[in-house]
This record gives sequence, C-alpha cells and structure tokens, in this order.
Amino acid sequence: MKTSNTIRRISMNNDGNDCRNPKPDEPKTVEHFLSKRTEPLVGSQVDSIFYCDGVFNSYTHTSDETELRGRGDVRGVDWAWELAEQGHDALAIMADFGRRHGIEVFWSMRMNDTHDSQAKALLCKWKQEHPDYLMGKKGDSFPKAGRWSAVNYGLPEVREKVFRIFRDVCTRFDVDGIELDFFRHPVCFKPQLIGEPVTQAHCDMMTGLLQRVRRMADAVAAKRGRPLLIAVRVPDSAGYCKAMGLDIERWLADGLIDLMVVTCYFQLNAWEESVQLGHNYGVPVYPALSESRIAGEAGKVRNSLEAYRARAMNVWHSGADGVYLFNCDNPRTPLWRELGDPAALEKLDKVYAVSFQGVNGYSDPEWWLAGGGKFAGLPRLSPDSPLAFTPGGKKTVTLTVGEHVRQAELKLRLHLVKATHGAALTVTLNDRALGNGTLADDWLEFRPDPDMINKGANRIEIESRVELVVQDLLLWVSHKRQ
Repeated sequence: MKTSNTIRRISMNNDGNDCRNPKPDEPKTVEHFLSKRTEPLVGSQVDSIFYCDGVFNSYTHTSDETELRGRGDVRGVDWAWELAEQGHDALAIMADFGRRHGIEVFWSMRMNDTHDSQAKALLCKWKQEHPDYLMGKKGDSFPKAGRWSAVNYGLPEVREKVFRIFRDVCTRFDVDGIELDFFRHPVCFKPQLIGEPVTQAHCDMMTGLLQRVRRMADAVAAKRGRPLLIAVRVPDSAGYCKAMGLDIERWLADGLIDLMVVTCYFQLNAWEESVQLGHNYGVPVYPALSESRIAGEAGKVRNSLEAYRARAMNVWHSGADGVYLFNCDNPRTPLWRELGDPAALEKLDKVYAVSFQGVNGYSDPEWWLAGGGKFAGLPRLSPDSPLAFTPGGKKTVTLTVGEHVRQAELKLRLHLVKATHGAALTVTLNDRALGNGTLADDWLEFRPDPDMINKGANRIEIESRVELVVQDLLLWVSHKRQ
C-alpha cells in the first residue's frame, strides 16, 4: 500500500455544483468556475478538496466510459457542459488548481447517490438501458430507506461498471486520490432495502471490488511515480458498516484503504471510537461535519459558526487527523480559516450540544438499516429526541467539550416544555449541583464556574419534581477578550 505524509487540516467536499443557477450574464469561463467555490480557498487551512462532479455515471468530466452531465437539468441550470465544449472539464480544472496551489485533490464518487430518482435529467442512459441493474423501478417503495434508482452491488455487472469508472479516472486524470463515498447514499445491497440481513457473501463482493480498485490504483501509482490514495466515507461504526455490506475492519487489516472519513447524516459513537479503529491499522481518520437537519431555531443554532467551531474542537480532542466538511459550499465562510488550527480555535466562541444531528428521516440510523439503532452509543437530546420526565424522574446525558474553558464565560441552557418555574429541576454537572437557574422564555439558564467543566466528557444529571420535557441542552462558551 502506498501512503502519503500529507497533513489534512481541513478537507472540503465539493459536490460539483459550482455551475448551478447562474445569473443571466454570468461568464462561462474556467476563471469564473474557480471563483465560485475554489479560488477563495487559497491561503486558507484547506489542504484537500474531495471533488464530486455528478451522480452515478453522469459527470461533468469528459469520458468515453461515463456520460457528460448536460443541459436541461430540472433541478437548475448547469453550465459545466459548456466548459467541456471549450475543451476543458471540471475535474481536470480542479486537479490543475490543486497542483498550482499545493492542495491535494481527490475525485469523490458517490457510490449510490439516488438524487436521479427525483430528477429525470440526472438519470444516466446506462441506468435507463439496464433497469435490471437497479434496486427497483420508478414508483417502488421499500420498508427501509433507499430509492428505486440505486444500483444493486450484488450484481457483478454493477461492480464491473464501478471498477471501470474508477479505472478511467485514475488513468486519465492527475488526481491525488479517489474517494468511495458510501454515505451518499448508504445502501448497497437489495436485502437492506427490504429489511433483511446483508450476508458475509455480500461483504465479500464489496471487498472484492475494493481489492480490484486497490491493485489498479497501485499500478497507476507505480507507473506515474507517486501515490494514488484511496479514501472511503462510511458510517462511524464497524458493526453498522458490516450490516450494510461494508467490511471496514477487513479493508483496514488488508491495507485496502489509505484514509477513512466517517459520518454524514448521523453520528453513532464518540469520534474516539473511529479514530482508534483507524489508528490501530495506521490509517488516518477524518470525521465529517455535515449540516444539521434539525428543524427550526435549534437547527439554526447547530448550523451556526459557533456550533461548527465546537464540533471541530471535539474532532481535534478525539485525536483525529483533521476535519472534513460536507455540504459547506461557501468558500468565503470563516470556517475554512478557523477549524484547522485547534490552538487558535480554542480561543473562539462556541456553542456545544449533546446532539448536533437529529434522528428524523435521513438522520435516523434506523431509516437506512433495520436495527441500525443498536449500533448507537451516544446520548440523544434535541427537539426531535427530547427527554420526558415524570415527577421524581432522573436522567443523565453526556456533553462533550473539546477544550479547556478556564478563561471563558459560560451559559448552560436547557429548553423546557411544561415548566412554570426553574426550581422544578435539579441539575448537577459532574456531580456538582448547579443551584437554581433562571427561567425565561422556556429556557432554564445556569452560569457554571469554568472549573466545573471537564475537557472531554461532562456528565449532566437532571432530576424533575414535576412532569415536563427537556427539549434541548446547550453550552455557550464566550472567551474573554484580552
């Protein structure tokens, strides 16, 4: 296995929609293309770009193996095809940009993206010509997640097609690596869609595909004289992965992957678990921070700059090798110049939550996999996963704070329903009573002393003397300005 010593402070996943929804007079040039999401990253903490330029077999790079994503996309105008008519393509532009600016570039393939089930213009001809290679047909519904347009990796024809796609990219584009993104969307085999067990035989099929890709990538690397790395993006539980046909522990043990990126819609366990798994095999691990899908004000808070800082601080505290951002396409946000430096990040204001992701719809591990919830080891507390109390009830949650807060001003806030006064609750923080809080607009607020907060896990016990619901718990950290 060939490896790289690259430091990846921040990795940006770009979904390839740089050319969507242009203004009427917007120039269709390489320079303008790069200005949309890429050029502003120069001088930031972004060391790697994972570039995904389409859905299954329909991409903005030119190829005889795959199809050029073209005109008429019903989800919005896209002018990337015009670059191809000028003799360019998006992936070659990105690879060249990376070389010129010292930024690593991976081509990221979403292994089973099914946005094409809803947007006809995204549905490639290959799928239309081979409907028997898909999980179903338009109009089908399944007990578990997944859409009819997903390809069935249980078929050798599908695995062969995917191998050819990767071989085509690796042999024709000067990328630093490829990413197999199994989280967009996390379904590979038909049994998973109908709530039946995925077998070891299914796992072996996918491992066989990884083995072929590994051998091919190593051969290309040897020919060109520098590494061609393989990354995967998977759920943050080896058990969950294997239950959907991804034998991640075997991939690690057999040296099939060089980088492991974990999570997307949901997080199952503390980051430390994935970090330890990868590091046991000498593989760097990059937790992925994607947008919270919790609705309302609670979602806005979790998608704020302060919340992303807190999430990144927890990533660095876990011993991970860097931060990976998904669905964060604004190249001018301060995130790209803050999240990659934990020492500087520690001095910035943040908001910590027990749960940053929700548990509804795509954010529910059970949505994708029958029994998937059994692999979750994290507490849940958010408006879509509240804590309900009866009189005398007591519950405990863990709040992870990835920094020392000795010089900070703190506000610990609980969002309550059916509470008429703050004295209805007794709250202890790491076995120390917080006393009476102040109740205003359904928020019970405490001002804990900084020495009450541990760097890492913090145990919060809540006891109620009345019937009520705790919908949320947030810790606001405001660092004193010198």
